[in-house]
Amino acid sequence: MRAVSGCALVVCAAASLSHSPALLPALVAVGVAALGLLLLVGLWTPVAGVLAALGAAWAAYMDVAHAGYYALLATLGVALALLGPGAFSVDARLFGWKRVEIGRAGKRPPLEGD
Repeated sequence: MRAVSGCALVVCAAASLSHSPALLPALVAVGVAALGLLLLVGLWTPVAGVLAALGAAWAAYMDVAHAGYYALLATLGVALALLGPGAFSVDARLFGWKRVEIGRAGKRPPLEGD
């Protein structure tokens, strides 16, 4: 999911750079491309996901013709922010991979040495 949304953000930013020579949209496109690269490698995934979702929501508001595409990117950004980077990411290498196990009301099975 990180790879798809990161690549889509980079491609979207490159396409908007080629269409709009104005300064503000170009700066926004460069920021979106940077967020796409962060998501692609899995660095600061929760922050990059939220910022990518906000950027995609803004793009959906500005470009009504492609609002569905941007809404999908915003949804992916929120999902990545909530799910985290995954095992194969820079975040997992730096901070360790977090594994959430859902058990029965906080009870855990006994460990080997218990």
